[in-house]
Amino acid sequence: MSKDAVNTAAATPRTDAAAVPADAGDAGYSKDLKARHVNMIAIGGAIGTGLFLGAGGRLHDAGPALAIAYLVCGVFAFFVVRALGELVLYRPSSGSFVSYAREFLGEKGAYIAGWMYFLNWSTTGIADITAIALYTHYWSLFTDIPQWVLALVALAVVLAVNLISVKIFGEMEFWFAIIKVATLVGFMLIGIFLLATRHEVGGRTPGLSVITDHGGVFPHGMMPVVLVMQGVIFAYAALELVGVAAGETAEPEKVVPRAVNSIMWRVGLFYVGSVVLLALLLPGSVYSADQSPFVTVLSKIGAPAAGDVMNLVVLTAAMSSLNSGLYSTGRILRSMAMAGSAPKFTARMNRSQVPYGGILLTCGVCVLGVGLNFLVPAQAFEIVLNVASLGIISTWVIIMVCHLVFVRRAKDGQVTRPSFRLPFSPVTEITTIAFLLACLGMMGNDPEVGRKTLLLIPLIAAMLVAGWFGIRRRLSRTADQELSQLTK
Repeated sequence: MSKDAVNTAAATPRTDAAAVPADAGDAGYSKDLKARHVNMIAIGGAIGTGLFLGAGGRLHDAGPALAIAYLVCGVFAFFVVRALGELVLYRPSSGSFVSYAREFLGEKGAYIAGWMYFLNWSTTGIADITAIALYTHYWSLFTDIPQWVLALVALAVVLAVNLISVKIFGEMEFWFAIIKVATLVGFMLIGIFLLATRHEVGGRTPGLSVITDHGGVFPHGMMPVVLVMQGVIFAYAALELVGVAAGETAEPEKVVPRAVNSIMWRVGLFYVGSVVLLALLLPGSVYSADQSPFVTVLSKIGAPAAGDVMNLVVLTAAMSSLNSGLYSTGRILRSMAMAGSAPKFTARMNRSQVPYGGILLTCGVCVLGVGLNFLVPAQAFEIVLNVASLGIISTWVIIMVCHLVFVRRAKDGQVTRPSFRLPFSPVTEITTIAFLLACLGMMGNDPEVGRKTLLLIPLIAAMLVAGWFGIRRRLSRTADQELSQLTK
């Protein structure tokens, strides 16, 4: 829906969600995602390589205080998803926050939200296929296969799954999440057993003494904890998938609140709980960025095939992330294309009601990532990971800004808030936005990668401005068509 059409519709007071004009991009989807699919998509979004792999390097840098960083970032991540959940119950949409940005911020807001999200997931997709190739090289059977070939095969497999049907996507995410949760639960049971029995881990007796004897909770001071915040925020990326998936479930009013509310305890249990366990079992200095912290612990107690099992799980997490990225960008790009702010072909759907145009566009960018794996295999992962962080922070900020406008319109009587609400508005939104922008600013303290990433912001802004001027006429034509239909 165009900005003018939205303004026209917004001028009429609405009393319920059903009265809200449907986003044109929502037409044609099946409702094949079940409650278990959406719940597991929420879990899968909360558990990924940021925990399974990234926690090792962060524990080394920040020590046990990493648990505090995960808790703080987790609270703000929950606020973002809770705000999005309220918007979903107001009006479920496969276009998710892009559709809400269009309604509450106008077409420019939707344009920025959509393309920054595309930037996030297309670059994350490159990181994922790079990670998959690296993890596959762990096994000697695949060592001689070039990294770019493995990356291409991974992309082809996940693309095929996404194009078949949304139900197949949901099933794949369901089982990916089951594997990740089962692994974490299994590790935590082992960790609790080691603590309870005082079983030695790497020649040390686990317990509080592991923390107190090695510098305490902040062994390197506060600054390392501050610096890891940006990476921790990225670890929570994909939580917003709940909002996209809600557009393809039959009963969002029942499924979404349950999935959103469960995110908080999952974050507390899986992220904070596992990091606390890791800190009690071994000093932070023992962990490293190039090995999963769970593998580090299991190898210290001589667990057979620990590396193989955990490598398979991390590989699963990367496949899950790539799968989710193709799914979400396909829906977001279709919503934009129907309004005229994305290429027309991204609005196309196949017989299985899958928006294959947008999925193929994301895959096209990921193919460039295959080239990156061919040219600079050692640096490919780090390059794209930092660019992706710009996309996710901007997406979350836009969600909170949309919610602020939504609440303001509700107070004016233009819309009605559902009973499932973000608490303490507008303080919650403003505080969350300030925290996210602060995390962005923290990247400047990292001269190696973070500072260079921030220098990309003017370039991205220039590309967005150029793109906007390139599509203005098409947007105007779309607006005229929609207004003529509304006035018939």
